[in-house]
This record gives sequence, structure tokens and C-alpha cells, in this order.
Amino acid sequence: MATDVMQARRAPEAVRAMTEAAQRFLDVLTDEQRITATFPFEGDERYFWHYTPIDRNGLPIKEMNQEQRERAFALMATGLSVRGNDTARQIIDLEPILKEVERMEGRMDGPIRDSERYWFSVFGTPGSPEPWAWRVGGHHIGISMTVIDRDYVAPTPLFFGANPAEVRHGPHNGMRTLADEEDLARRLLGSLDDGQKSVAIVRAVAPDDILTENFRRVDPNLPPDGIRYADLGGEQRSHLVDLVRHYVTRATDEVSNGAWKRIERDGFDSVGFAWAGPEDRGQGHYYAVKGAGFLIEYDNTQNDANHIHSVWRDYENDWGEDLLAAHYAATHSHGNHDH
Repeated sequence: MATDVMQARRAPEAVRAMTEAAQRFLDVLTDEQRITATFPFEGDERYFWHYTPIDRNGLPIKEMNQEQRERAFALMATGLSVRGNDTARQIIDLEPILKEVERMEGRMDGPIRDSERYWFSVFGTPGSPEPWAWRVGGHHIGISMTVIDRDYVAPTPLFFGANPAEVRHGPHNGMRTLADEEDLARRLLGSLDDGQKSVAIVRAVAPDDILTENFRRVDPNLPPDGIRYADLGGEQRSHLVDLVRHYVTRATDEVSNGAWKRIERDGFDSVGFAWAGPEDRGQGHYYAVKGAGFLIEYDNTQNDANHIHSVWRDYENDWGEDLLAAHYAATHSHGNHDH
């Protein structure tokens, strides 16, 4: 793993924090809970993620005591920046607010809204020289961190959603979750001239969800291309960079710094920004930012455009796939040499 790409993904301090937090979490579980919370690293379970309020595998918050909950959330915090962690906790805290909104609107026959329906899972053995991973999943939360060779971290897919995106009733009236995800994109869109907008705005109507949904592997051709960074002016370029950085810095600092180095290495000239839907606030809208190795997708169309889905993906390294390929190649090479 001597290539620049791999070196950019080195995050030894983050690995140390994740390992300690995962071990501390598992240490306070009962034997039965530990069986529920842990899985082999191999197999398909590690790739399962969704952002709708369905049941997951793993140990739910609902079945944890206070100490176990604190250690579970301490593990989640090791993968996220301070802002990212605060956002994740706010998303979870939206569940009772959403429940009240649906009660007021007479929609009580829908999914269960419960801030304790978030599941924590550990794959493999934390601290082992073999790859291991951990996951937090629930309504509008999809966090997956893969650790390779005790040194490297893959932080994607990383999904945040919000419903309601803006609270319009009660004591939290006016609170916006994922506000910058919308506002930074609108700042860029608003800075474009008519000619640039004719390239950037690819559809008059936004799709009803992110186009890549929860696919295991991202097809770079699925989201639209839009206008390229190379065709933007100086301030417009800064707006696009700020938008990308906002998503990348959901991850903890050391991990996001490595991801950013790789994005800079690939260069911004071919990065594209595409918008779908009206420009007016309050209307259903969508955008995608496509780079050489990454994708950002955002959609806000459901529930009268007050329901956000947003995700950061990596074409080659979701779930640590290219890091794992390098790890197994090196292991195989050493094995052949030994024999």
C-alpha cells in the first residue's frame, strides 16, 4: 500500500480511536447482545444499508442500557467530525418530531418513528491485523467505516437525511437539519449566469429520490453531469469546492483530510455540478456533484419538498473495496514469497 492513493487514506489516529471505542462497546454487552451486534467481516451483511425506517441487523439502541448507549454513540463519534456527529444526533432526534408532525396530519398508519430504532454492528475483530468494520444504521443514518491494516479507513457510503428538513410546528419551529447541504448548493446555483444555468440545470422536474439509491456499487453514469468546474469563474469555483468539502468533512478530521487530498490529486477541472427542479425555495429539487472518484447526491422532493436525502459515495472505495484489494494482493504476494 505504498501508492499515493493509499497513503492519502492513512488515518492511524482515527483507527486507534475506532478500535478502542469498538472494544469498549463490545466489552459492556452481554453474551447474547454481543452475538446480535457482531458479524463476520466476510459475506454480504457488511454491504447492507438503507435509509428508510426498516429493521436492520445489529443491536438496536432500544435494547441497550445507558452505559451501552453511551459507548455506542462514542463509537459513532470516532468516525465523524464534531459537526458530522452533531448532525447525526440531530437526525436521530428528529424521529419524535416527525412522529408528532404525522400525528397532527392524521398520518398515524405509517412507519414507526422512534429515536431508539438505530442499529450498531461490528464486523470482524477490532484491533486485528485483518480487516474489520463498524456500521450505524437507521432512518436517515447510514454510516459505514472500514478499517484495513490497522492504518487505513474507508468512510463511505456516508448518508444523512432529514424529515422534516425544516420543523414548522412546536418548540423546535424553524430548526433546519442539513441546512448547509441546501444553502451551499443554492449559493452556487444563484451565482451562475443564464448560459451556465442552461448547462447546470438538467431537468425541470427533480427525481423523487437520489438516483443511486442504496446500490452496493455506484454507476458514475447514472447521475447527470451538469456544468464543469473548468467552466466556472473564480468565486463560483470556490462555491463548488465549499459544497464538496462540506460533505467530505462529515467524516472525522484525519479521514476527511485524506479523502480531500485524493480529490485534490484527481483535480477539480472535470468535477461537475448538476441541478434538477425549479430554482425557487420550497419546490422539489435535486443536485449531484460528480468527480473523478467520488459522487455527492442530494434530493429534497418528498413531503412537499421538506424531506432531504444526501450521500457521499466513492466509486472504487465504498466499503474499502480498493483498499481491500490492495491488502489481499499484498497478503497473497507475501504468502507466495514465503513459500
